[in-house]
Amino acid sequence: MSERPRPTPSQTVGPFFGFALPFTGDVDAVRPDGTGTLRIEGQVLDGAGEPVPDSLVEVWHASQFARCRTDVEGAFHFNLAKPAALRLLDGRVRAPHMNVTVFARGLLRHLETFLYFPDESEANSTDPVLELLDPNLRATLIARPDGQVLRFDIRLQGESETAFFAL
Repeated sequence: MSERPRPTPSQTVGPFFGFALPFTGDVDAVRPDGTGTLRIEGQVLDGAGEPVPDSLVEVWHASQFARCRTDVEGAFHFNLAKPAALRLLDGRVRAPHMNVTVFARGLLRHLETFLYFPDESEANSTDPVLELLDPNLRATLIARPDGQVLRFDIRLQGESETAFFAL
């Protein structure tokens, strides 16, 4: 008799992600020498604007990767270096950005989006991905300055829902 298959993360809901995937130093995606470090802070919020306390957010670009589970207030943070612009095969240029993946209860598949930087307004205005979106949706992908950090909230649905992509 064969062993029953075990559920994978995309087949489960609940707090699975918070205890199974974190690792030491998971919020840090900085260069080895620590230069150019930016702190990104945000919350994962549901359609009613309530925090999602048991989700997991990943950011990555090139050699950078970081992961953070949300706390009881749905809050997460990362320390990373702003990546360079990326030239596509057709010659167009993507503005500096981080790829973002969200795992949360109630989602059978993870969500994909992007985090853009507020000090790159010229590059953001010609980014081929941002150009695909309505201006109101574009704003959901651009972090905003908040003191010494950049703020990037992820709204899963409802008013000001973050733009997500099928990748």
